[in-house]
Amino acid sequence: MVNSRPLNVSEPTRLTLQGTQDMTYQPTRREVVTGLSLLSLGLLTGCGNSNALPFKHGKDMSNEIVGRNFRLKDAQGNVKTLSSFRGLMPMIFFGFTQCPAICPTALARAAQIRKLMGEEGKTLQVVFITLDPERDTPEVIDAYVKAFDPTFVALSGTLEETAAAAKEFGVFFEKVPLGDTYTISHTATSYVYDTRGVLRLGLSHRLSAQQCTEDLLTLMEVC
Repeated sequence: MVNSRPLNVSEPTRLTLQGTQDMTYQPTRREVVTGLSLLSLGLLTGCGNSNALPFKHGKDMSNEIVGRNFRLKDAQGNVKTLSSFRGLMPMIFFGFTQCPAICPTALARAAQIRKLMGEEGKTLQVVFITLDPERDTPEVIDAYVKAFDPTFVALSGTLEETAAAAKEFGVFFEKVPLGDTYTISHTATSYVYDTRGVLRLGLSHRLSAQQCTEDLLTLMEVC
């Protein structure tokens, strides 16, 4: 733990040598800058890109390079990338509006998580990316996610852009025939980034809202 006593770089340090009078030592500018740099490194080591984070339930993904280059559009036609959410903690999930169980459950859980987080929940930005652009128009998917929470963001793209985004995240998906229509089988992980845009946490759909909240608050404390 870093000493709670503030570092006063303008205060001289007094050294008393036995048999001599008091001498005042004034650190040089280089020594001050070096000391502050080392202090900063000490504070940040818990959140370095390669440092293991103390999550209790989800998967630490700090060492994985995922989702850095996706480009999709929101309901207003604005292009969104990972950097669009800098300063927030994006939680990204892939799905589709006609998903029978996992997708609505994940979105309902996300809404509950924001409530459990209290004021800290304002930093969590839920982003839902459709895997079914043929049926999920921007208007349809936007209304769908906002029925769970008005702050949720829905993104979509062409079939090619959707496939590229899924590949960027390592998300598996495929159409499964269902009578005269189809459903989609897909990866159900929620990917959480810190406020600097670094992937940190993977949340399984099997985790409860409380378990997810515990890990998300841990992430906010450490990073």
